[in-house]
Amino acid sequence: MIKSSGAALLAGLLMGVSAVFAGPPVAKVGEAAPGFSLEDSDGKAHSLSDFQGRYVVLEWVNFGCPFVGKHYNSGNMQSLQRLYTAKGVIWLSICSSAPGKQGFYEGEDLKEKIAEFKAAPTAYLTDPDGTVGKLYAAKTTPHMFVIDPRGTLVYDGGIDNIASTDLEDIPKAENYIKEVLDAALAGKPLPLATSRPYGCSVKYRS
Repeated sequence: MIKSSGAALLAGLLMGVSAVFAGPPVAKVGEAAPGFSLEDSDGKAHSLSDFQGRYVVLEWVNFGCPFVGKHYNSGNMQSLQRLYTAKGVIWLSICSSAPGKQGFYEGEDLKEKIAEFKAAPTAYLTDPDGTVGKLYAAKTTPHMFVIDPRGTLVYDGGIDNIASTDLEDIPKAENYIKEVLDAALAGKPLPLATSRPYGCSVKYRS
């Protein structure tokens, strides 16, 4: 029979083991968005905390993905980026593709891709080990998140409601990001907090 002190020690050890295997907490709508720091295409570090007091959009991207191609080849994504950054929103495109996998670019190749797609985020950030992608449970490209000025995650989901690679579907779609940001910037209740993201799977290392 284990004495009470021994039982407490065992329970503590088991909790510690559980914590190790559980890993870091995953982002949840309605809770504080997990902090992170990633480098941009020029090697400059950007931390989420740098943008406290601003709305922040996180866009998971992979230029090799046809679903991403739909929104960039049509100009839809860049239009959203320009529209909302002009209103003071911070827009961070994040690539969690691992080296050697679809969507991974570095150095001059990355700069050329950003120019080729005419991307217009505040910054394009690289997450080659997938740490931040997994912290936010980013599943697809694109997968979109919105963080409010208090640092709370207020939206997690898709860019719109038509899961296709067809450019002609864009005008027909309900653009969730536009609806959420327009409501947020107007001080109105958000029309939705979650939706199903669609696209290519994020090309994590494992």
